[in-house]
Amino acid sequence: MARNVKVALIQRAVSLEPDVNLQETAADLESAAKQGAQILCTQELYRSQYFCQSENHDNFALAETIPGPSTETFAAIARKHSVVIIASLFERRAPGLYHNTAAVIDADGSLLGVYRKMHIPDDPLFYEKFYFTPGDLGFKAFQTKYAKVGVLICWDQWYPEGARLTALSGAEILFFPTAIGWHPQEKAEYGVAQHSSWETIQRSHAIANGVFVAAPNRIGHEGDPAGGIEFWGQSFLCDPSGTILKKAASDKAEILLADCDLDRLDVQRTHWPFLRDRRIDAYGDITARYRD
Repeated sequence: MARNVKVALIQRAVSLEPDVNLQETAADLESAAKQGAQILCTQELYRSQYFCQSENHDNFALAETIPGPSTETFAAIARKHSVVIIASLFERRAPGLYHNTAAVIDADGSLLGVYRKMHIPDDPLFYEKFYFTPGDLGFKAFQTKYAKVGVLICWDQWYPEGARLTALSGAEILFFPTAIGWHPQEKAEYGVAQHSSWETIQRSHAIANGVFVAAPNRIGHEGDPAGGIEFWGQSFLCDPSGTILKKAASDKAEILLADCDLDRLDVQRTHWPFLRDRRIDAYGDITARYRD
Protein backbone atom coordinates (compact mmCIF):
# COMPACT_ATOMS: atom_id res chain seq x y z
CA MET A 1 0.00 0.00 0.00
CA ALA A 2 1.15 3.53 -0.75
CA ARG A 3 2.45 5.59 2.16
CA ASN A 4 0.52 8.80 1.79
CA VAL A 5 1.02 11.59 4.33
CA LYS A 6 -0.82 14.90 4.41
CA VAL A 7 1.38 17.87 5.37
CA ALA A 8 0.19 21.28 6.57
CA LEU A 9 2.26 24.48 6.55
CA ILE A 10 1.04 27.41 8.64
CA GLN A 11 1.59 30.78 6.93
CA ARG A 12 0.60 33.82 8.99
CA ALA A 13 1.15 37.48 9.69
CA VAL A 14 2.51 38.02 13.19
CA SER A 15 1.29 40.48 15.83
CA LEU A 16 3.25 42.21 18.59
CA GLU A 17 1.57 39.97 21.22
CA PRO A 18 3.33 36.60 21.73
CA ASP A 19 0.38 35.05 23.56
CA VAL A 20 -1.99 36.05 20.75
CA ASN A 21 0.37 34.50 18.22
CA LEU A 22 0.46 31.31 20.28
CA GLN A 23 -3.33 31.14 20.51
CA GLU A 24 -3.92 31.91 16.83
CA THR A 25 -1.26 29.46 15.64
CA ALA A 26 -2.74 26.81 17.91
CA ALA A 27 -6.13 27.47 16.31
CA ASP A 28 -4.58 27.07 12.84
CA LEU A 29 -2.96 23.79 13.88
CA GLU A 30 -6.33 22.54 15.17
CA SER A 31 -7.95 23.57 11.90
CA ALA A 32 -5.26 21.80 9.87
CA ALA A 33 -5.68 18.64 11.91
CA LYS A 34 -9.45 18.69 11.35
CA GLN A 35 -8.76 18.94 7.61
CA GLY A 36 -6.80 15.71 7.74
CA ALA A 37 -3.24 16.97 8.09
CA GLN A 38 -0.88 14.54 9.80
CA ILE A 39 2.41 16.48 9.94
CA LEU A 40 2.09 20.20 10.67
CA CYS A 41 4.81 22.87 10.68
CA THR A 42 4.88 26.49 11.83
CA GLN A 43 6.86 29.29 10.23
CA GLU A 44 10.18 30.33 11.78
CA LEU A 45 9.97 32.02 15.22
CA TYR A 46 6.19 31.92 14.93
CA ARG A 47 5.50 33.46 18.35
CA SER A 48 6.87 36.96 17.74
CA GLN A 49 7.57 39.46 15.04
CA TYR A 50 11.03 39.07 13.56
CA PHE A 51 13.00 40.81 16.30
CA CYS A 52 16.42 40.26 14.69
CA GLN A 53 16.01 43.48 12.69
CA SER A 54 17.85 45.19 15.57
CA GLU A 55 20.29 44.29 18.33
CA ASN A 56 18.24 44.88 21.48
CA HIS A 57 18.82 43.03 24.74
CA ASP A 58 15.14 43.46 25.66
CA ASN A 59 14.25 40.95 22.95
CA PHE A 60 15.76 38.08 24.91
CA ALA A 61 12.60 38.23 27.02
CA LEU A 62 10.75 36.74 24.02
CA ALA A 63 12.53 33.41 24.43
CA GLU A 64 10.99 30.38 26.11
CA THR A 65 12.22 27.10 27.51
CA ILE A 66 11.65 23.66 26.02
CA PRO A 67 9.46 22.23 27.48
CA GLY A 68 7.54 25.47 27.83
CA PRO A 69 4.35 27.25 26.79
CA SER A 70 4.55 26.43 23.07
CA THR A 71 5.52 22.79 23.40
CA GLU A 72 2.93 22.19 26.13
CA THR A 73 0.15 23.78 24.08
CA PHE A 74 1.13 22.00 20.89
CA ALA A 75 1.66 18.65 22.63
CA ALA A 76 -1.97 18.76 23.79
CA ILE A 77 -3.09 19.37 20.18
CA ALA A 78 -0.86 16.57 18.93
CA ARG A 79 -2.34 14.11 21.45
CA LYS A 80 -5.92 15.22 20.81
CA HIS A 81 -5.71 14.85 17.02
CA SER A 82 -2.88 12.29 16.70
CA VAL A 83 -0.77 14.65 14.61
CA VAL A 84 2.92 15.51 14.43
CA ILE A 85 3.82 19.17 15.04
CA ILE A 86 7.08 20.93 14.19
CA ALA A 87 7.32 24.20 16.11
CA SER A 88 9.98 26.85 15.45
CA LEU A 89 10.90 28.62 18.70
CA PHE A 90 13.27 31.13 20.28
CA GLU A 91 14.78 28.80 22.88
CA ARG A 92 16.18 29.89 26.23
CA ARG A 93 18.50 27.00 26.98
CA ALA A 94 20.28 28.56 29.96
CA PRO A 95 21.10 32.05 31.21
CA GLY A 96 22.96 33.77 28.39
CA LEU A 97 22.50 30.80 26.02
CA TYR A 98 19.80 31.06 23.36
CA HIS A 99 19.06 29.14 20.17
CA ASN A 100 16.81 29.31 17.13
CA THR A 101 15.22 25.90 17.60
CA ALA A 102 12.60 23.59 16.14
CA ALA A 103 10.82 21.20 18.51
CA VAL A 104 9.46 17.98 17.01
CA ILE A 105 6.37 16.65 18.78
CA ASP A 106 5.09 13.19 17.87
CA ALA A 107 1.44 12.18 17.44
CA ASP A 108 1.20 11.01 21.06
CA GLY A 109 2.28 14.41 22.35
CA SER A 110 5.80 13.30 23.26
CA LEU A 111 8.77 15.53 22.49
CA LEU A 112 10.92 13.53 20.06
CA GLY A 113 13.72 16.07 20.22
CA VAL A 114 14.91 19.41 18.93
CA TYR A 115 16.95 20.75 16.06
CA ARG A 116 19.00 23.90 16.68
CA LYS A 117 19.71 26.13 13.70
CA MET A 118 23.26 25.52 12.54
CA HIS A 119 23.91 28.40 10.14
CA ILE A 120 23.38 31.83 11.73
CA PRO A 121 23.25 34.87 9.42
CA ASP A 122 24.38 38.42 10.06
CA ASP A 123 23.03 40.71 7.35
CA PRO A 124 21.27 44.08 7.38
CA LEU A 125 18.01 43.61 9.37
CA PHE A 126 18.90 39.93 9.94
CA TYR A 127 21.21 40.30 12.94
CA GLU A 128 20.80 36.76 14.22
CA LYS A 129 24.34 36.30 15.53
CA PHE A 130 23.48 38.75 18.32
CA TYR A 131 20.76 36.41 19.59
CA PHE A 132 21.45 32.82 18.60
CA THR A 133 24.21 30.41 19.52
CA PRO A 134 24.89 28.06 16.58
CA GLY A 135 23.33 24.63 16.93
CA ASP A 136 25.35 21.89 18.57
CA LEU A 137 23.20 18.85 17.79
CA GLY A 138 24.17 18.38 14.16
CA PHE A 139 21.88 17.33 11.35
CA LYS A 140 19.47 14.53 12.10
CA ALA A 141 16.11 12.97 11.29
CA PHE A 142 13.21 12.15 13.59
CA GLN A 143 11.07 9.02 13.23
CA THR A 144 7.50 10.21 13.74
CA LYS A 145 4.32 8.19 13.56
CA TYR A 146 3.78 9.06 9.90
CA ALA A 147 7.22 9.65 8.35
CA LYS A 148 10.85 10.22 9.12
CA VAL A 149 11.35 13.98 9.00
CA GLY A 150 14.29 16.33 9.06
CA VAL A 151 14.22 19.97 10.08
CA LEU A 152 16.51 22.81 9.02
CA ILE A 153 15.78 26.48 9.63
CA CYS A 154 15.78 29.42 7.20
CA TRP A 155 19.45 30.32 6.56
CA ASP A 156 20.21 26.58 6.64
CA GLN A 157 18.26 26.30 3.39
CA TRP A 158 21.14 27.77 1.37
CA TYR A 159 23.56 24.99 2.31
CA PRO A 160 23.40 21.72 0.35
CA GLU A 161 25.57 20.04 3.00
CA GLY A 162 22.84 20.35 5.65
CA ALA A 163 20.13 18.98 3.37
CA ARG A 164 22.38 16.11 2.26
CA LEU A 165 23.38 15.07 5.78
CA THR A 166 19.79 15.22 6.96
CA ALA A 167 18.64 13.10 4.02
CA LEU A 168 21.46 10.63 4.69
CA SER A 169 20.05 10.29 8.21
CA GLY A 170 16.90 8.90 6.61
CA ALA A 171 14.66 11.96 6.36
CA GLU A 172 11.83 11.54 3.86
CA ILE A 173 10.56 15.12 4.18
CA LEU A 174 12.79 18.14 4.85
CA PHE A 175 11.04 21.00 6.64
CA PHE A 176 12.50 24.52 6.40
CA PRO A 177 10.56 26.89 8.72
CA THR A 178 11.44 30.33 7.42
CA ALA A 179 11.23 34.10 7.97
CA ILE A 180 12.44 35.72 4.77
CA GLY A 181 11.41 38.75 2.81
CA TRP A 182 12.41 41.81 0.86
CA HIS A 183 13.98 45.06 1.96
CA PRO A 184 11.22 47.22 0.41
CA GLN A 185 13.71 49.65 -1.14
CA GLU A 186 15.39 46.75 -2.97
CA LYS A 187 12.28 44.87 -4.07
CA ALA A 188 11.83 46.53 -7.47
CA GLU A 189 15.40 45.79 -8.57
CA TYR A 190 16.18 42.50 -6.86
CA GLY A 191 12.88 41.08 -5.62
CA VAL A 192 12.13 38.61 -8.41
CA ALA A 193 15.67 37.22 -8.43
CA GLN A 194 15.83 36.93 -4.64
CA HIS A 195 12.59 34.99 -4.41
CA SER A 196 13.52 32.79 -7.36
CA SER A 197 16.86 31.94 -5.73
CA TRP A 198 15.14 31.02 -2.46
CA GLU A 199 12.66 28.72 -4.14
CA THR A 200 15.19 27.21 -6.54
CA ILE A 201 17.77 26.24 -3.91
CA GLN A 202 15.17 24.35 -1.90
CA ARG A 203 13.72 22.60 -4.91
CA SER A 204 17.28 21.56 -5.74
CA HIS A 205 17.58 19.92 -2.30
CA ALA A 206 14.52 17.84 -3.13
CA ILE A 207 16.00 16.78 -6.47
CA ALA A 208 19.54 16.09 -5.27
CA ASN A 209 18.36 14.00 -2.32
CA GLY A 210 15.14 12.48 -3.61
CA VAL A 211 13.00 13.85 -0.78
CA PHE A 212 9.98 16.07 -0.26
CA VAL A 213 10.73 19.64 0.82
CA ALA A 214 8.33 21.85 2.78
CA ALA A 215 9.01 25.55 3.45
CA PRO A 216 6.55 27.63 5.53
CA ASN A 217 7.19 31.40 5.51
CA ARG A 218 5.45 34.37 7.14
CA ILE A 219 3.68 37.32 5.50
CA GLY A 220 3.26 41.01 6.24
CA HIS A 221 5.45 44.05 6.78
CA GLU A 222 7.37 44.20 10.06
CA GLY A 223 9.67 46.84 11.49
CA ASP A 224 10.26 50.43 10.41
CA PRO A 225 7.31 51.54 8.20
CA ALA A 226 9.81 53.32 5.95
CA GLY A 227 12.04 50.26 5.73
CA GLY A 228 11.76 47.04 7.69
CA ILE A 229 11.09 43.74 5.97
CA GLU A 230 8.23 42.76 3.68
CA PHE A 231 7.92 39.02 4.18
CA TRP A 232 7.08 37.33 0.93
CA GLY A 233 5.05 34.31 2.09
CA GLN A 234 4.74 31.87 -0.83
CA SER A 235 5.17 28.86 1.40
CA PHE A 236 5.43 25.74 -0.71
CA LEU A 237 5.85 22.00 -0.78
CA CYS A 238 7.64 20.15 -3.58
CA ASP A 239 8.08 16.48 -4.42
CA PRO A 240 11.35 14.53 -4.93
CA SER A 241 11.54 15.70 -8.55
CA GLY A 242 11.43 19.33 -7.41
CA THR A 243 7.91 19.84 -8.76
CA ILE A 244 5.88 22.24 -6.61
CA LEU A 245 2.76 20.48 -5.34
CA LYS A 246 1.20 23.43 -3.52
CA LYS A 247 2.18 27.06 -3.07
CA ALA A 248 0.66 29.79 -0.93
CA ALA A 249 0.01 33.42 -1.83
CA SER A 250 2.44 36.24 -1.07
CA ASP A 251 0.03 38.38 0.90
CA LYS A 252 -2.51 36.33 2.84
CA ALA A 253 -2.62 33.87 5.71
CA GLU A 254 -3.07 30.28 4.61
CA ILE A 255 -3.04 26.73 5.87
CA LEU A 256 -1.27 25.03 2.98
CA LEU A 257 -2.20 21.35 2.66
CA ALA A 258 -0.51 18.85 0.38
CA ASP A 259 -0.30 15.06 0.08
CA CYS A 260 3.07 13.34 0.01
CA ASP A 261 3.34 9.84 -1.44
CA LEU A 262 6.45 8.57 0.31
CA ASP A 263 6.79 5.70 -2.14
CA ARG A 264 7.96 8.36 -4.57
CA LEU A 265 11.34 8.41 -2.82
CA ASP A 266 12.34 4.96 -4.02
CA VAL A 267 11.02 5.58 -7.53
CA GLN A 268 12.87 8.88 -7.79
CA ARG A 269 16.11 7.54 -6.37
CA THR A 270 16.20 4.47 -8.60
CA HIS A 271 15.53 6.50 -11.74
CA TRP A 272 17.86 9.35 -10.73
CA PRO A 273 20.41 7.44 -8.61
CA PHE A 274 22.38 10.34 -7.18
CA LEU A 275 22.87 8.62 -3.82
CA ARG A 276 24.14 5.47 -5.52
CA ASP A 277 26.72 7.32 -7.61
CA ARG A 278 28.16 9.58 -4.92
CA ARG A 279 31.97 9.42 -4.76
CA ILE A 280 32.25 9.33 -0.99
CA ASP A 281 35.93 8.41 -1.34
CA ALA A 282 36.65 11.78 -2.99
CA TYR A 283 34.82 14.24 -0.73
CA GLY A 284 37.26 14.65 2.14
CA ASP A 285 38.08 18.26 1.25
CA ILE A 286 34.47 19.31 1.78
CA THR A 287 35.38 20.00 5.42
CA ALA A 288 37.96 22.62 4.42
CA ARG A 289 36.94 26.27 4.45
CA TYR A 290 38.49 26.81 1.03
CA ARG A 291 41.09 25.07 -1.13
CA ASP A 292 43.88 27.56 -1.81
